[in-house]
Amino acid sequence: MSVRRVRRIIRKFDPWTVLKVALVLNVVGATIWVLGVWVAWSIAVQRGIPESFVELFARLTIIVTPDGGLYFRVIVMLAIVWVITSTAAMTLAAVLYNLISDVVGGIEMIMLEEVPDAPPVVEAPRPRPVVHVPANGSASSTLSNEKTVEQSHT
Repeated sequence: MSVRRVRRIIRKFDPWTVLKVALVLNVVGATIWVLGVWVAWSIAVQRGIPESFVELFARLTIIVTPDGGLYFRVIVMLAIVWVITSTAAMTLAAVLYNLISDVVGGIEMIMLEEVPDAPPVVEAPRPRPVVHVPANGSASSTLSNEKTVEQSHT
């Protein structure tokens, strides 16, 4: 394979496509984040860490109640707000990029592109003319030029 340099310019991003992709990526990221916090909280509860904090704050005369359900609801609400705001920000960024690229021309990238080597070109055999000599020895033949060319049977 041969390689050639290719110059590409990114001029536009479709905002609708950016919205869909950003929404999917942000929902997946938020889900991973919420599940990670849930697993971390579960491990912390099994180890007794929240009770240790309650005891520490009780010594400082601060009352704290570790309510996992409340914390989980807060985490889910924060994840929903994050998905909405980050998706909106990414879509707005695509619109702004399109406006700016109209002025400055976009982002130019130079890439290497692999080009498959072309197979050798094999020409089809051309029909050969057939010389027709009449059996009676006369100089004129009744066959036309179309009938005096070999036809390939391929």
